[in-house]
Amino acid sequence: MNQFFDFILTSPLIDQLAEYNVSAYQISHGTRTGTLTIATPKLKYSVSDTAIQHMLQQEIASNPAVPHPTANTLYFVFLPPGVKVVQGGSASCQGFCGYHNDISGQIFYAVMPNPGCGGCTGGLSVFEALTSASSHELCEAITDPIPGQGWYDEANGEIGDICAWKTKTIGPYAVQLEWSNKANQCV
Repeated sequence: MNQFFDFILTSPLIDQLAEYNVSAYQISHGTRTGTLTIATPKLKYSVSDTAIQHMLQQEIASNPAVPHPTANTLYFVFLPPGVKVVQGGSASCQGFCGYHNDISGQIFYAVMPNPGCGGCTGGLSVFEALTSASSHELCEAITDPIPGQGWYDEANGEIGDICAWKTKTIGPYAVQLEWSNKANQCV
């Protein structure tokens, strides 16, 4: 996944988001600032979004290897196979394959359950499903960092939701198409 993010953060996928620039916020290429594997006691079969938020806050406060949040920092939390995430009354592999959220408008994060379930592979390999869902959440977190307060269509959702399960290849990676206001279609 590190190679995926190193590539995708400076790719045409990010360039196409420039149409969503506003005077105060310009979308540009990003950089991956690091990777951290957190060894925890054996995870339960499910974890709540509240527990994920608590873990993020604890790591930011106590682990010097974790960068402090900024308006341009997005923490991705990847979970191992077999761990279900419960968020907003729904569960991974049933109601969603990933999501992004914020903690008090200060900490921005995306949660990526392992997509090794029929509901989240969509005919893709597990790795392709993971890069596609990750690109989906990355683009939505950029254009709608506090869900529902940025670019959001009341009937269809965020720019990735409108184009769910439509993919393309950029470089060696499967990514999801994103809605373009300019083209009035998924690109």
